[in-house]
Amino acid sequence: MSDSFAKMLRKIRTDKGLSQRELADKIYVTRSAITHWENGSRMPDADTIARLCQFLDVNLDFLLGNDIIAGEGINVIVVDDEKIALGGALSVLDEVLPNASVIGFTHPSKAIEYAKNNKVALAFLDIELGNTSGLELCSTLLEINPRTNVVFVTAYSNYSLHAWGTRAVGFILKPITAGSVSEMVKRLRYPLKGVIE
Repeated sequence: MSDSFAKMLRKIRTDKGLSQRELADKIYVTRSAITHWENGSRMPDADTIARLCQFLDVNLDFLLGNDIIAGEGINVIVVDDEKIALGGALSVLDEVLPNASVIGFTHPSKAIEYAKNNKVALAFLDIELGNTSGLELCSTLLEINPRTNVVFVTAYSNYSLHAWGTRAVGFILKPITAGSVSEMVKRLRYPLKGVIE
């Protein structure tokens, strides 16, 4: 666990543009304590971890880098600005992934807020999301958690070339079907154990 914690703490700190000294000052520890935590030689106590979570605005599981195992705590998101398409996708995903927590968003900003506080294992993103591109959203989600499996969903196959320029794991044409989701889940970069019955 300390190795996962060390990597995640370093990533979150640098993503937020903080030096070790700045983080240390904010949570009332020494800079050398941060150095030890980030190289994996020591772990902070529970109270300090709670302060880190609060200051860095992340949840405990995310900070500890806990891997998702055996279908527990698997969060799946769908982002589509068309409510009818979103509803259909949620229905299919609920059927195919009965052991996962599936939640939908019509606004990318809400999906980003959710991802900052919950470890998202799988994200289905429409490419056209009003003023925001699903391609941009993909980059943001992967900055938050590099182990998120991102799958693009669109009605336009010509977007597939743009989608492959990201670190997404796949591409599904609308409408989402149980078969297309099942096949995609089998090919994920970061497999989800125990999500399909």
